[in-house]
Amino acid sequence: MGRETRKGHSRGAAGEREDAIQPLWRQRDFAVFWAAQTLSVLGDSFALIALPLLVLEATGSVARMGLLTAVGGAAAVLAAVFAGTVVDRVDRRRLLITCDLVRMALYGLIPLVWASGPRIWLLYGVLPVCEAVGMFFAVGYVTVVRGLVGTARLTEANGRLNATAAAAGVLGPLCAGLVAAWTGPAAAVAVDAASFAASAACMRWVRLRPRAGDDTPAPGRSTVRQDLRTGIAFLYRHPLLRSLTTLLFGFSFLTLGLNDLVIYHLKHDLGHDDGTVGTVMAAAALGTIAGSLLVARVRRLLGFGPTWIGATALCGLACAGLGRVGTVPAVAVLAAAFLAGVGIAGTCSMSLRQEVTPEHLLGRVTSAYWTLQYSAAPAGAALLTWAAGRWGTTPAALTAGTTCVLLALTALLTPIRTA
Repeated sequence: MGRETRKGHSRGAAGEREDAIQPLWRQRDFAVFWAAQTLSVLGDSFALIALPLLVLEATGSVARMGLLTAVGGAAAVLAAVFAGTVVDRVDRRRLLITCDLVRMALYGLIPLVWASGPRIWLLYGVLPVCEAVGMFFAVGYVTVVRGLVGTARLTEANGRLNATAAAAGVLGPLCAGLVAAWTGPAAAVAVDAASFAASAACMRWVRLRPRAGDDTPAPGRSTVRQDLRTGIAFLYRHPLLRSLTTLLFGFSFLTLGLNDLVIYHLKHDLGHDDGTVGTVMAAAALGTIAGSLLVARVRRLLGFGPTWIGATALCGLACAGLGRVGTVPAVAVLAAAFLAGVGIAGTCSMSLRQEVTPEHLLGRVTSAYWTLQYSAAPAGAALLTWAAGRWGTTPAALTAGTTCVLLALTALLTPIRTA
């Protein structure tokens, strides 16, 4: 904490007041962090396409694709149990840099080993560790954004981060599909490894404000179990966060495997190549850009409740239709609509949690929130892809999408409606 605290204090109250009125892109530390995350997401979008393609090309099985997603998701859930404890105790900047460097090294192994032939076992070893490390990064990321811009501009900052990340996500899948088509999916994973190196280099130049209200790490006497219970207790006592956590538990269960489902539908059902997969995923990312740029304005206009409920319902309707359409443009449009809904609902819920949680609890509350939200999602991903392989993409997508719409309607009976 020493370096982080000294740098934070050096900015002073005058600097914080200036940040409150400056455009976000002119705030040096936020701008550098913004660039680092855009680079990282650009690389991630390569892996998002390349890893499922590696499994599909080696095995031809959508169920094996879903199993890899499930294993990675399970590792992330397990890591979430510990992430809040770590984030609330350590220098956040150093934690994010370390996470980037670890993922750089692990993803870099894949193209090196794959050069001598397919090694499916390597994916099942590397991805869970990278997903676990990514969860530590994600929990730290939530606390860092608030430390960079303060509470008042959280929705705006999250929207900008998500929008530029999605813009990188447009270029990434398109390039990943082309690279996979020309040189194989393993080469695309190498780009992801390089992006983590660039992100770590940028993070070395970011200065963070001290933690408001608690400028020192949390006491070391409490256990991981106690910290998790602290986070869960805060969520339970807050009616709105309690309702959100419960509904997102179901939403994550239904949709974690949707990326695999779209790739399988394009490759198996419609018979298109890797380049088409990348193009569709790039076009779909335009939905995230639109949702992320609109979320702050829509939330101010409609309020949190109608915005979150409407976005979740949009996700469900788009998912339900994915398996029924038989053309590439239609798949791209529905995937974009789904990601637009995810961008709006996700930014709203994350911003709200950042706004209402005390600074010194933010890591533990975020950890508990994601542990509960994603605890059943790996099983859902495995079930969704198994159902698609057994009965087809159409009934699997229709069932998942319809249930998501029902979750949105259920929110009308909770405190979310009037939030």
